[in-house]
Amino acid sequence: MVGGRRRRHRAGWCVRFPLSAPRGPPLMEDVDVDPESSRVIGAASAALAAMHAGNEEPVVPAADARDVMLLLFRECSALVAALGSGGTAPVKMQVFDNNGNEVPIDEADPPVRTAVRVLLAEVHGDSEAARAHIEIALASAVPEEMDMLMVQALRWTIRLSDECGSRELPVPEWITAALS
Repeated sequence: MVGGRRRRHRAGWCVRFPLSAPRGPPLMEDVDVDPESSRVIGAASAALAAMHAGNEEPVVPAADARDVMLLLFRECSALVAALGSGGTAPVKMQVFDNNGNEVPIDEADPPVRTAVRVLLAEVHGDSEAARAHIEIALASAVPEEMDMLMVQALRWTIRLSDECGSRELPVPEWITAALS
């Protein structure tokens, strides 16, 4: 997964998104992309394509892991905003265990907690807080937890882009290409 390590992640945790959210940041395709960003988008595209094709453990180079996760969560934020039609209602996220029971975020597995916090930071326009959460995870999490965080970012990107596509809402071109 991250850096080529392949481990099984704990299945069953899911998060549900409401369909109203504050207006998010611009989609990445609306921003000038430098060669460094192109490399990150390439790594994210490859991981999305692999997961979409059924590989539950796509490999992301360790050197790109932080930037790929930040890119994916940033795009998820923009997709949540698109689903909310630019609404002003706050984002509510629910975390469920393997049995479908809602659990408080603080009782979720550490990677799920981190994923929720990173996405909420991005949705509310605080990219620095999102980066800080990723940096803390990189510094303190075991490799399996980082794998689970990457898988969560990939899954949410796929699900949110599918939902936006089904509603004819904008999806960044690089995500559409990776999932086609």
